[in-house]
Amino acid sequence: MKRTFDILFSVSVLLLLSPILFIISISIILESRGGMFFSQTRIGKNEQPFQILKFRTMFLDSEKKGQITVGDRDPRITRVGFFLRNYKLDELPQFWNVLIGEMSIVGPRPEVPYYVNFYDKNQRQVFKVKPGITDYASLKYFDENVLLGKSEDPERTYIDEIMPQKLALNLEYVQSHSFLNDLKIIGKTALRILKK
Repeated sequence: MKRTFDILFSVSVLLLLSPILFIISISIILESRGGMFFSQTRIGKNEQPFQILKFRTMFLDSEKKGQITVGDRDPRITRVGFFLRNYKLDELPQFWNVLIGEMSIVGPRPEVPYYVNFYDKNQRQVFKVKPGITDYASLKYFDENVLLGKSEDPERTYIDEIMPQKLALNLEYVQSHSFLNDLKIIGKTALRILKK
């Protein structure tokens, strides 16, 4: 049932928002050099790597300067990118990842390999399910970049404070996920975005 819902939901979003997706794509290309999309290796179910898809929000090759973004003070982010990140619109291409079966609508947010190396044995249980576009941790840390922007050492703050709390929420989801809970998380996510 979850997979069927993922497919139907993803197709509906991609079709209904296709005009917006087109406008976003053109805006990205016109503002700065590089393609409209950004792909990055993430770790998915059963610890299998895959390429997550996003709209590009940074200048070309910015990832070489670090994988953590720090809110409004990060000079690597383009003007269009700030807008897309603020309203989570950069995540829309991930519905393609869902459509092809690499992700689910709801599930633990997939992490890059570097930070997965810090997971302990218990935390790796998050890989029992498909990663998702949204989850409990996404709701709690909706403005994570702003929080990191206030830290003197954003990476240390992420590894020592934020990541463990996010993983605790992810494990809670793994142990008690249901279709009804997924619908609640989708609804709460939509409300958070609309409130922005």
